[in-house]
Amino acid sequence: MIKLMRLEWKKLKQKSVIGEVIVYPLIIMFLPIFFIEVLNYDFGQSYAAVIELNFFIQMGFILFGASLINQVFIDEYKNKTISLSFSYPFSQKKLFAAKILFIAMFVFLLTMASYLLTGIVTYFYDQVHSIINGDPTFSDIITFFSQMIFRSLMITLISFIPLFYLGVWKRATVPTVIVAIVTMQSSYLSSMFNLNFNLVLVVLCLLGSLSVFLSIVTAEKTGEA
Repeated sequence: MIKLMRLEWKKLKQKSVIGEVIVYPLIIMFLPIFFIEVLNYDFGQSYAAVIELNFFIQMGFILFGASLINQVFIDEYKNKTISLSFSYPFSQKKLFAAKILFIAMFVFLLTMASYLLTGIVTYFYDQVHSIINGDPTFSDIITFFSQMIFRSLMITLISFIPLFYLGVWKRATVPTVIVAIVTMQSSYLSSMFNLNFNLVLVVLCLLGSLSVFLSIVTAEKTGEA
């Protein structure tokens, strides 16, 4: 499995991916400061509020997941290079599982790193310019690190929503990106339609998990066509 994942990395447009890996965290790590100082001071009413804000911002990595789906699955189908992968002495299910695990690992680790980097930058900026009311409590620190892990996992699962139907079945690049962008706005849409956001997140995670499951179990049926 590790060898297959390494092979997926070699097949990627590495310069493009590395560029995204650098650009996403660089932009995101300053967004809490921008939201507090430019858009609304209420975001800085407490460290608990900033931790929640950080989660909404990190959902931008759902779009990164869509970018990887496009490269790892859709581009291979469109370029007909998927047939070479199917010639490996592995089942197509195992091949798809490796591709999915590769994307999941990439999105999860990068989201966690960005989560941590954003938190550090926001904290030190606050120490200099005091944009957040109060100081972080021990409870805030525990909440931050627990959310860094579990919410990064949630973002990873949600990023797979377009995988099965749009990635593996329809192989549609633009719709995959559009679905990712809409999903990123789930907090805003939940508020607009007066829905429980936590319940919405659970549903989105289940949809992402279902998409992964269907992609693997139908791997041999989708084939090269």
